[in-house]
Amino acid sequence: MPINPKYAQDVWKDIGESVQFTVLKFKDLPVAELQEAFTTFVGRYKPIVHSLRIRDGQPNGLPSSLKIAFGLSNHAWDILYPNTAKPKELEDFAGVQGPKYAMPATEGDLFFHIRANNQAVVYEAQEQFMRFLKEITEVVDSTQGFRYFEGRAIIGFIDGTEAPESYEAADYAIIGDEDEDFINGSYAFAQKWRHNMDFWNKMKTEHQEKAIGREKFTDLELEDEDKYHNAHNVASQYEENGEEQKIIRMNVPYSDPASGNTGTYFMGYARHWRVTKGMLQNMVDQSDYLLTFSEILTGQLFFIPSRTTLEAMADGAFS
Repeated sequence: MPINPKYAQDVWKDIGESVQFTVLKFKDLPVAELQEAFTTFVGRYKPIVHSLRIRDGQPNGLPSSLKIAFGLSNHAWDILYPNTAKPKELEDFAGVQGPKYAMPATEGDLFFHIRANNQAVVYEAQEQFMRFLKEITEVVDSTQGFRYFEGRAIIGFIDGTEAPESYEAADYAIIGDEDEDFINGSYAFAQKWRHNMDFWNKMKTEHQEKAIGREKFTDLELEDEDKYHNAHNVASQYEENGEEQKIIRMNVPYSDPASGNTGTYFMGYARHWRVTKGMLQNMVDQSDYLLTFSEILTGQLFFIPSRTTLEAMADGAFS
């Protein structure tokens, strides 16, 4: 069966105006209790999303802007489905280490990436999901993001320039027949960065451009000799057999300016986890300039089941 985006969750579409990232971990409860509650939630997941899309679209007669991806980690899979084969590349993210910087791994069993043009819709989706999950989970991280001017990153540069165009995105984001049992699923890597914006904003624009590898206003790529050796668009590249590999990036700014808590939620969807992992390793190996003024707070890998797989989970086919 070929890749078919209509059976995938929202892993290859737009970022949205208002965004919610939520990572939960299971409480220390009997496995049977966790399995029963999770199965109940998955059975209610699709109707909740369908209802909210109707409510979101009705007032103006336009299609709903609500898009959601929901997934589970390797640790969660081992708890919920210990006797069932798992996606081929699903594993616990153990962190990556470079000569100067590291990217830590953090806890996480369930993951939500919710976005819409109306923050009320985002709120309502997460609120309804938590009705079924709050008794069995604890919050690891909850981050509200937003679309910055022109879709730029919070550091002022256009984000995702090298990401695949929408017409080709599915081939990079969605698992194919190389893993037939989980076709149309995806591997999601979620990582929260906090930036020292005082450091960044004191840099002259020409130095910022050398650090990113692109012109700030036009987004044109600099010549290699005009970039820092560890410019972001150099350090974050990953190749296999001489060919650059790509993922779907949906990076989102978050900020509380009054407290100075500002950063980027890095969200990467990939057909192959090894590609994202290779990019992360390159970033620390080459001391990506972004790491100079950033602290990485969280990081974990999640499998995003296809809609077909979610239905099978709801029916108890994976237990």
